[in-house]
Amino acid sequence: MSFRVVIDSCGELTDEMKASGCFKAASLMLQVDDHNIIDDESFDQADFLRRVAASPNCPKSSCPSPEAYRSAFDCDADHIFAVTLSAKLSGSYNSAVLGMNLLKEEKPDAKIYVFDSRSASVGETLIGLKIQECEEQGLSFEEIIEKVEAYIDSQMTWFVLENLETLRKNGRLSKVKAFVATALRIKPVMVSTPEGEIAQLDQARGMNKALVRMVDSIVEKVSNPEQTLIAISHCNCPERAQMVKETLINRLHPKGVLVLDTAGVSSMYANDGGIIVVA
Repeated sequence: MSFRVVIDSCGELTDEMKASGCFKAASLMLQVDDHNIIDDESFDQADFLRRVAASPNCPKSSCPSPEAYRSAFDCDADHIFAVTLSAKLSGSYNSAVLGMNLLKEEKPDAKIYVFDSRSASVGETLIGLKIQECEEQGLSFEEIIEKVEAYIDSQMTWFVLENLETLRKNGRLSKVKAFVATALRIKPVMVSTPEGEIAQLDQARGMNKALVRMVDSIVEKVSNPEQTLIAISHCNCPERAQMVKETLINRLHPKGVLVLDTAGVSSMYANDGGIIVVA
């Protein structure tokens, strides 16, 4: 059976996913002051980070329109899926559902399903790869939905921020707290909740200590590492990502570890120097 997976651009695609022809990105739009940026192959991370650092305002994002999703779903594939940024963080999921309903008005027999990742970034990537794995196993449309929803239930997302400016600008952190954290070099360790919201797990003084606490939590939570594919995305810090990868391999011996650069929306969330891990 042929299939298509539409992943909103908060999710990074590997080179193999791009080359397969089975995956398609639905681009979000980013805005820094009056400058609009399409989160697609043309995204310039270095330019975006410069603009964010220079602006007193918080960068914004807008999700793909229902029509954009409808167009992405409109293909000859037997099975069509979407994977979106957590519905608790973005309107992308609701937009994809509306796009699905638009296409179903024209093609009522189309087999389409929208997954709320309850995650972001490489969390979406891993869900896309799980769909591909299920398709290659020859599972039915209904079986794939069941397997992938169970996989999403089992996933957890961690991230550590080098820079607290975006949290300060969007009101999630007061100016005083941000100043104190910066002055004391406090780095928060953040996690996703089962509902797909963001919570603080821990904090540490200095980036290396925060990364150690994040890795400790990952090692504690991953119960079957030999069956677990872990994904890491980084915002402008490849050496840091490589260090986390090597530590996880040495401590967990997982099935595999992917490392990807953050795309536009993920770069906005992680900010310069941020690390995201999903397992």
